[in-house]
Amino acid sequence: MTEMASTTPTLIETHDTGGRTMPLGMTCVQPDRAITADALQQAITVDGGMNVPFIAGTLGAFLAHERAGAALYRVAADLSDNPMLVGKYEEFRRETDDHIAIYESLIGKLGGDPHYVSPAARLTEQLGAKLLEGPVLLAGSVDLLTLETTLLEAVVIAEHKCRDNWVLLARLGDALPEGAARTAVEDAVRRVQSQEEEHVRWARDTWFQLAMTNAQHPVASGVLGVVERAAHKVKEVLD
Repeated sequence: MTEMASTTPTLIETHDTGGRTMPLGMTCVQPDRAITADALQQAITVDGGMNVPFIAGTLGAFLAHERAGAALYRVAADLSDNPMLVGKYEEFRRETDDHIAIYESLIGKLGGDPHYVSPAARLTEQLGAKLLEGPVLLAGSVDLLTLETTLLEAVVIAEHKCRDNWVLLARLGDALPEGAARTAVEDAVRRVQSQEEEHVRWARDTWFQLAMTNAQHPVASGVLGVVERAAHKVKEVLD
């Protein structure tokens, strides 16, 4: 069974949530929240001559992407006007909340800190925020068809990356020697990977269906009339 999230997950790590990071360049960190490469090397139980700081940073980025995905589904469900899409966004958001909990548990099992926001995770947070920026800022300035399509495109992009993160995690697990770390990685992948494949399939196929419905809808006179009638047509097809 999938490991369930017991509470609403943290979507952005801050000082108040216990966030920690690595001081680099212009990133200033309070001493009690600073993490060094040496500390990561000592804490994380990954054998086989692996680059432990890189793996810790990559896992942090994977976790950050899941958190951004959960935020995306919340926004998409709030902005969408289609009950079928809203229902699917809410279903996938609940599963993504569980995936966040699974990543946090895996990082802990490997000896890491789920609150560690690696440099790669910080960049991932920014990429996730940019994916949401357009639909949020322009929701009141675009027609319904454009908004629904853009939200769905954002889900397609996010889910392909999410699925690929789990594929890479599986490969990292295969590279580990037999032992507790490899078993923990394999168990996490087993719990999630089939759901991620379904997320990608649904998002891609629904985007194709939405685009084809829009493309084949008969053109009528008056831009607002076209938008309104096309929106209703799409709603009928996808419901």
